Amino acid sequence: MNRSSNLSIKRGKPSYFMSILGVTLVLMLLGVVGWLVINANKLGDYFKESVEVRAELRGDLNKKDSLTLMAYIGAQPYVRELEFINKEKAKQIFLGDGNKSWEGILDANPLPNSINFKVKPAYMNADSLLIIQADLKKQTYISNVSYPQALVDNLNKNIQRISLILLAIAILLATVVIILIDNTIRLAMFSNRFLIKTMQMVGATRWFIAKPMDQRAIINGGISGGIAIVLVQGVILLFERLLPELRTIRDWQSLTMLYGGLVLLGIGITLFSTHRSVIKYLKMKLDDLY
Repeated sequence: MNRSSNLSIKRGKPSYFMSILGVTLVLMLLGVVGWLVINANKLGDYFKESVEVRAELRGDLNKKDSLTLMAYIGAQPYVRELEFINKEKAKQIFLGDGNKSWEGILDANPLPNSINFKVKPAYMNADSLLIIQADLKKQTYISNVSYPQALVDNLNKNIQRISLILLAIAILLATVVIILIDNTIRLAMFSNRFLIKTMQMVGATRWFIAKPMDQRAIINGGISGGIAIVLVQGVILLFERLLPELRTIRDWQSLTMLYGGLVLLGIGITLFSTHRSVIKYLKMKLDDLY
């Protein structure tokens, strides 16, 4: 009987390897999709923060009035950063955008002084920008407030659309992952069904039989989650090498939560499926195992 048990254990070991491999692959896939969901939101905030609002000033203000106006705008809760653009710098920006110089046609620089600022992502929507625009236009020294309205509208619509699509994919994939892990563990436990039944027949209790297998399931789930984290991090580093801009939106807090979720999911589903399979085979008759 001991020899039969040893043979059963040996037959079970390859299944453990295959279950770890299978769980690792599906956790890695879920991790990559989770990273895409995180990046979609971060990338949206990154683009929102790059949109600039331009407050054009009336004439040439003296230094005191300019500083007072700068201080007022900078104190507003929606401002992330701001910069004073004088006529000369405005001209450089104008020519840098590929526009032709007006020299020889106009004697004076027609571009106004302005205060250009970027708003926080939470305020980068049509309603908030209209309120900001109306408030600043009330200031005596501001003649006009402009921002790329079409860009803002399209940006918000596209970010919302992409986020919803990725979220739906993540939920669907999470469901598929749970089912795949469950089936993988059940297949791994199938090769141990005779060992489980043999231990029951010699008088072992359910807890005595299930305990070592549950412990092994926890270890396997942790190993799968750990390997999946390494693989996902490798994928992230590869994408960041191809697209260096992704490094600027890297969020270690969100990644840590994602990695912790992968380990907990790997352990939780593996443990649940293993324990359920053990109880299932304990309840089955010996003839039904063949």
